[in-house]
Amino acid sequence: MKFLKSLLIAWALFSGVAQASSSQAWNEQRQQMLKACLNASQFKDAHARGKPAEFDDRTGFSALLIEGVYPQKHMRQRSGTELCLYDRKQQQAYVSEWNPDAK
Repeated sequence: MKFLKSLLIAWALFSGVAQASSSQAWNEQRQQMLKACLNASQFKDAHARGKPAEFDDRTGFSALLIEGVYPQKHMRQRSGTELCLYDRKQQQAYVSEWNPDAK
């Protein structure tokens, strides 16, 4: 009985450690997110602005601002910003123009 109790305690302790994400796993997920967001962007010379906002697993989303240059000729090389929402579960990126000064 004592052995069984010790075994259950050890299992409970180590099962939590096994479920924790490593820093390498987080880095790989961020690289996937960055690639997906840049591919979804319409900008030329698109790049990330700052670090991503990581929402908890209940939402399953991360957010990242993307900056770049509008490709349309009539935009005359104007720079802009997009907000990318990344669905971690589906590994899908969605972008929308981001203008924090708009009213």
